[in-house]
Amino acid sequence: MNSPTRPSDRSECSGEAPASRRPSRLLLPALVWLGLCLVLPLFLMLAISFASRGTYGGVVWTLTLANYANVVDPLYVRIFARSVGLATLTTLLCLALGFPIAYYIARLPPRLQGIWLLLVMIPFWTNFLVRTYAWIFILRAEGLLNTVLAGLGLIGSPVDVLYSETAIVIGLVYGYLPFMILPLYAAVERLPVALVEAAWDLYASRWAVFWRVIVPLTKPGLVAGAILVFIPSVGAFITPDLMGGARTMMIGNLIQHEFLVARDWPFGSAIGLVLMASVLLGVVTYLRAEGPGARPAAGG
Repeated sequence: MNSPTRPSDRSECSGEAPASRRPSRLLLPALVWLGLCLVLPLFLMLAISFASRGTYGGVVWTLTLANYANVVDPLYVRIFARSVGLATLTTLLCLALGFPIAYYIARLPPRLQGIWLLLVMIPFWTNFLVRTYAWIFILRAEGLLNTVLAGLGLIGSPVDVLYSETAIVIGLVYGYLPFMILPLYAAVERLPVALVEAAWDLYASRWAVFWRVIVPLTKPGLVAGAILVFIPSVGAFITPDLMGGARTMMIGNLIQHEFLVARDWPFGSAIGLVLMASVLLGVVTYLRAEGPGARPAAGG
């Protein structure tokens, strides 16, 4: 009596790859794309960062560490610190504005949730540059903001908001607020309502319910939203360039200046890699500190 043929035997006889190998083959196009468009350019930047600038620009393949030594110049350190500070402020403001909005949307009926999420994502339908210019028309001396305030008799002279750090923060918060709302909404939607009600039944205060029940259970959304807002904010260059003018330079503007104006590609590459490594190191350090091994064991 013939023994039944196993599925693996049939796949081998037919020349098909085993099922365990198929997912890796499906990932192959994505891996090739990431290798060509992400890994290869990074290695190219790394190589250029150790080169020297030519007399009239360009790259001279004379290996040097001077580009990385120049990064710690006090001028560039101040620009880096300003970028981190504005990005941190942007993240905190997005969190303060986005959490109530996400909580409100998550507690609406499903039909209304879809409408509100559509309103949150509508800005993505318009080019980011166009939206930035819209804020310029709002904040300039003859813009909508000063016209309304003057019409209400609240100001006697135009408020000088444009081309300042305040304008940069306004533009960054407006641009990246949806990146905070969406992950927070996903986290709040999975929040068990019974736990919040139990905290109320145990006579917890509003602050205790928020800080000891809601925040710990929505922490993954908080972390994801903070990362999604902070990383593009610290490297932003369109908003600081248009709304900050020449008065305020961030690290993204410095990199753009080195590549396109000063034509110092080695130094621009070094700054970009230092920025990327600093952000990556901060994120990895935080995630490792918040990992399972850092949490205290339960019990006495």
